[in-house]
Amino acid sequence: MVKSVPRPSRLAPSTDLPPPTVRPSPVSVAAPSPARWWMQFRRAVFAVDGTVVVVAAAVFWAFGYRHGVSGSGALAHVPVALVAPALILAAAAGTQAWDASVLGHGTTEYHRVGRAGALAAVLLGLAGLAFGSLSVRPWVFGAIPVTTVLLVLGRWLVRRPLHAARRSGRCSRSTLAVGDPRAVRDLVLRTRRDPYSGWVVTGACTPSGTGTGGEADVDGVPVLGDIDDLGAVVRSRGFEVVSVSSGSGLTGARLRRLAWDLEEAGADLIVDPGLMEIAGPRLHVRPVDGFPLLALSRPKLGGVRQVVKTSMDVLGALALLVLVAPVLLLIAVLIRSDGGPVFFRQRRVGLGGTEFQMIKFRSMVPAAEDRLVELAASDTGAGPLFKMRSDPRVTRVGRILRRYSLDELPQLFNVLSGSMSLVGPRPPLPAEVATYGPEAARKFLVKPGMTGLWQVSGRSDLSWEESVRLDLRYVENWSLTGDLVILWKTLHAVLGSHGAY
Repeated sequence: MVKSVPRPSRLAPSTDLPPPTVRPSPVSVAAPSPARWWMQFRRAVFAVDGTVVVVAAAVFWAFGYRHGVSGSGALAHVPVALVAPALILAAAAGTQAWDASVLGHGTTEYHRVGRAGALAAVLLGLAGLAFGSLSVRPWVFGAIPVTTVLLVLGRWLVRRPLHAARRSGRCSRSTLAVGDPRAVRDLVLRTRRDPYSGWVVTGACTPSGTGTGGEADVDGVPVLGDIDDLGAVVRSRGFEVVSVSSGSGLTGARLRRLAWDLEEAGADLIVDPGLMEIAGPRLHVRPVDGFPLLALSRPKLGGVRQVVKTSMDVLGALALLVLVAPVLLLIAVLIRSDGGPVFFRQRRVGLGGTEFQMIKFRSMVPAAEDRLVELAASDTGAGPLFKMRSDPRVTRVGRILRRYSLDELPQLFNVLSGSMSLVGPRPPLPAEVATYGPEAARKFLVKPGMTGLWQVSGRSDLSWEESVRLDLRYVENWSLTGDLVILWKTLHAVLGSHGAY
């Protein structure tokens, strides 16, 4: 009889190696909340979605759509008020709108909810055509679109307590960063800037077992060992996520063994493919003879989506101009009373590298650009951008305009003329473009925007490198859903005057 023996851990450290160096953490990180907290959040999402769908169907039924599907056929005895909600919920399951990987963060969740609503409307419309029923029309063109919007709003509301908990360190997963010190530091800074991701880096393993200069930590996160210590570190510290960067030095075979080992430990393995700014929809797995390869599709910047974006720009700019016309007139009077022209015009670079004249309300004294040389010593910006928190050239009215971004409202005329978009990369100066490399020049594949990722991520508080990186991320991952989310976040950023000076 063959005696059964326990299978040794695939990544157990060699007996010739010293035990992993476990150092006390110099930072205090709140312990991750139990899995029960996350389960409660998922149940809340299910409950809100179900309530929205049922209540919306009941309201439309009460307003006159209570006769069901008329005509003959198999659907004649089934009320549309029951079929439509069932279709929406089934479509949400089909588009994986409840997948745990998208709940609570990112625009992918909203995108899948929108796809579910569109799929439900199409299916109900096809059923109405097949059975000759016209009573489905108010549901296809009214009830389902309104319900979809309410579902997105409900998802946003459910996120609020989750985000509040993650800001305070709860409901976050302890993460082990694996890679060279630079990659570890990049991940640490990203997770600190974005606590909503639910990751808190509490330890690291580097090829040398130390930081950049032999330190015991990387940006306050303790280095717990080298690559050979991975298995022991994960088991002893109970990490929930292990993030491996492309510079970790792990071969494919070792990475596969690490994945097996983490299965036993109950931890998730996250691998950075080295394409940090490329989002999931553009990444595809293509097998060749059973070997999986990562395929990167081209960014989709044209076609029907571009037509929709242009239409949204024109209609949105017109609507905003009508709404803020009294504000524009008041601002013009205030600026004019201070002396000098109302508008400030400046050459910027837009789509395809062509220059255009951008319009803003004047917020500085006349001939302010002539004083740049005398203020050069006070420049706090990095790269070619000039930044100064207390710029003496800014007028009293201009400080108020800049704080709430009111000086940028005339750019709506640039949107109407087609030189700008409501959402896009920041329009750079020609002097900035002269310093660009081939990578930064990719931002000219789309129109510059009145707002963008740079606007909702810190504005003037961002370094020049971070601003360029965010612009490139927008170009690489552009989507209509992303534009709508940025417009929504812009309202919060402007009202809170974050990073504006």
